[in-house]
Amino acid sequence: MDAHEALDTLEQIKRSYGGDVAGRKLACLRVLAKRRLRDADAVHQLHESLGWLRAYPDDADVLTLVEAMLAAFAARGDLKRFRKALADTGIAGTQTRYAFYLSTAAWLARRHPALLHVDWSIFETQAKVLEQLWLLLTYAESPALEEVDLTLKQWIDTAKRADEGDGTFLAKRLHAIDAGPFVREAFYDALSIPLVLEPAPGTPERTTARYGPAKVTYQTRPLDAKRPNLKKTVPLDPVRVRRLGAKDGRVLVDLAREAMITRSRDLDVFMHGDARDVVLYDWEDGLQFAAIGYTPERRILLEAVYGFLTLKNGVPIGYVLASGLYGSSEIAYNVFDTNRGGEAGRVFGRALATVRHLFRSDTFTIDPYQLGYGNAEGLASGAWWFYRKLGFQPVDADIRKIERGERAKMRANPKHRTDTGTLEQLAADNLYYFAGPSRDDVLGLLDLGGICLGVARYVGKRFGSDRDKGTRICAKEAAALLAVRSFRGWSQDERQAWNRWGVVVMSLPGVARWGTANRRALAQVIRAKGGRREAEFVARFNAHGPLRRALLKLAEMTA
Repeated sequence: MDAHEALDTLEQIKRSYGGDVAGRKLACLRVLAKRRLRDADAVHQLHESLGWLRAYPDDADVLTLVEAMLAAFAARGDLKRFRKALADTGIAGTQTRYAFYLSTAAWLARRHPALLHVDWSIFETQAKVLEQLWLLLTYAESPALEEVDLTLKQWIDTAKRADEGDGTFLAKRLHAIDAGPFVREAFYDALSIPLVLEPAPGTPERTTARYGPAKVTYQTRPLDAKRPNLKKTVPLDPVRVRRLGAKDGRVLVDLAREAMITRSRDLDVFMHGDARDVVLYDWEDGLQFAAIGYTPERRILLEAVYGFLTLKNGVPIGYVLASGLYGSSEIAYNVFDTNRGGEAGRVFGRALATVRHLFRSDTFTIDPYQLGYGNAEGLASGAWWFYRKLGFQPVDADIRKIERGERAKMRANPKHRTDTGTLEQLAADNLYYFAGPSRDDVLGLLDLGGICLGVARYVGKRFGSDRDKGTRICAKEAAALLAVRSFRGWSQDERQAWNRWGVVVMSLPGVARWGTANRRALAQVIRAKGGRREAEFVARFNAHGPLRRALLKLAEMTA
């Protein structure tokens, strides 16, 4: 058997388990460990097969050989030969090119200062950056910008140290601009700086990425490709739940960040993940979800948002984005390319159960983009029908009508497949799964924008353009109203949450007529927003009936 016969055979059997298939996989792997492949696509295919088998190994022999091959992958002769063609794959030993957000770029610059460069070949905003370069130099240097005719690259080569990349210089200097973090990031995003991370030992790569402490479970029976019964799955509790300390939490936050970097992506909640707010959920068969919350500064006003890194035998295989409020959650579910075609339904069911455990939600919703609206990948995968067949349902009358038409066509012709245009029409509104009674005060149906518009009208009427003063006054008035006599013992993050919520409190209709207990309980809801674990905010919010009703009334007043 030559290398390409072995590669083709491995591709055909890698998702098969039981019988003699483990031995057949070993035979293919032994050939591929010693032979070079003739093109970049074949090298990439081998890498993906190894990645799959590391997450779903048949037995210890397969696992040992797969791990050895992955550890040596960057040194393969064929990988080196096709390194340029394999850029942006996340494979060890290859470049990663992407216009990373500022926080990620600065994080990479701190960790790998010599390896982060500007991709000058596609840098279309050089003139714009050159115009703003005076902000990145010392006061004594800036006059030279008017007197000396240098290109942006020449200026950066002059200004940076010899041991740092030009991407590192720009990322660090832009991150150091004397402005608030949100202003810095907006300024940086407008510059659209394409970056290149050169490969070296220790740089992010997905070839050997895994969560070390995970115990390996072998796949000895066929994969569970059945559609889960959500009525039975959602109420399940994990085998084990661990609230990690900051040290262990940091390991998972970094792993999640690198999982995005090596796939040329950025996910805000991983980028700004709080190592103190990480919960590890263990399920059976080596499946885990690492729930990562935002740092308090980055938390949004109302719903709480967590990113879940999905792990199988310690290997990142996807992620989930989940928000929680009003006993409901919005879900975005993603399986990485390497691990598609396996147990997507089963993993999704466990993801919903994990979200229910974290937020105590009884209703779940999928937004239009995840269903395929404006998302070619979602349309091509038939995402709408995937969720619909699991039990999610539309509430929009027009979409229900389109679905009835499609089902009639399917009954008349079992081979009928919904066309792309119809799928996009179906995906134009959320789908919902009600584990409890159907209701309309859930994410996706709630008018969160109306709530914040109500706050904006209140602040505008009282303070107009003097919003900083209004924030201070409302925070003080809210403290008096909610019987908070002192902020002694409150952390800086908790005080920040109070300052953000003061205008909300003063906007709430009828809050002054609440009983003392309810007003004091609201103070604890707000404090939890800046607490160590944002899920505590969701629990306190959901239990506060007067607050839930008042926010809905505030939104109604703006309709």
